[in-house]
Amino acid sequence: MLKHLKSLLVPEPERTGLKIPENTDPERFALAGLLAEVAMADGIMEEIEVDLAVDLMVRQFAMPSSEARRLIEIAHTQCREGDVLFRFTTMAKEYWPHEERIELIEMLWEVVYADGRQDDFEAGLMRRLGGLLHVTDQDRGAARKRVLARRQKNLYEAVEKAVSGDDDE
Repeated sequence: MLKHLKSLLVPEPERTGLKIPENTDPERFALAGLLAEVAMADGIMEEIEVDLAVDLMVRQFAMPSSEARRLIEIAHTQCREGDVLFRFTTMAKEYWPHEERIELIEMLWEVVYADGRQDDFEAGLMRRLGGLLHVTDQDRGAARKRVLARRQKNLYEAVEKAVSGDDDE
């Protein structure tokens, strides 16, 4: 009886209405979907955003980049076909504990800034995602600041390398 009640409250992946690819972990597909949503939030899904999303999935799940790219493409197709943001966040809440959802928000900020800027649509989506994933504004803001600090550090190191002539490439 308790199991039945829990099944009504906690959605099974197939009950979300998403078309999860066969033999795909719902946790992976949830991340792919959220990365795709953020990458196309400004209306343009740039290659740099897709490449970063693939890299984030590879690092998170130690999976082949070809598989990560395939999941992001499938999720992107579903994003274009209808409003699936709530479904992806519902699945993410089910499979990602709260602390990991803060890390997920940080990954999403990485994609927002992949093209070097944040526009109003992306900012609005990130606020909405914070609420849907039950991540506080404070945690969402701290994740954003960590991403910006890393980007600044990487830029500084690249400039230092260029100025010093230490180019190994």
